[in-house]
Amino acid sequence: MTASSEAVALAVAAAEAASEKLGEEIMAIDVSDHVVITDVFLMISAANDRQVKGVVDGVEERLRSMGAKPLRREGERESHWVLLDYGDIVVHVQLAEARIHYAIERLWKDCPMLELPASVNAPKSTHESARAAVYDGATTLNPQEAS
Repeated sequence: MTASSEAVALAVAAAEAASEKLGEEIMAIDVSDHVVITDVFLMISAANDRQVKGVVDGVEERLRSMGAKPLRREGERESHWVLLDYGDIVVHVQLAEARIHYAIERLWKDCPMLELPASVNAPKSTHESARAAVYDGATTLNPQEAS
């Protein structure tokens, strides 16, 4: 058995939305042969708490526009690992450090990966990367360099 076409469509839309909000290392795992309650786990990393919230908001907005609403939402208070359960798909948005620590995708290494559009994990433009670094607090721009 493979993931339903509805689950794949939701996963692709959620992955695209996450990518637009600077989500990283996005992967979709078809768990339909091993899990009865869902078809796809979508894994997304984010650089900081604010970005986790931004990715979650982007995913929810995109899927809402498709008529999908989460059945359950967990982890929003801490924003280190937010889980959005849409029935057909479960979206995991994690801080990069938490994702490395828990490595839950290793539990599903025998499951097939869904192919996502190339744009989902494409490198972000230099401008977007610089903007993300500034918002992450990783760098400060010299006013002379900003012009």
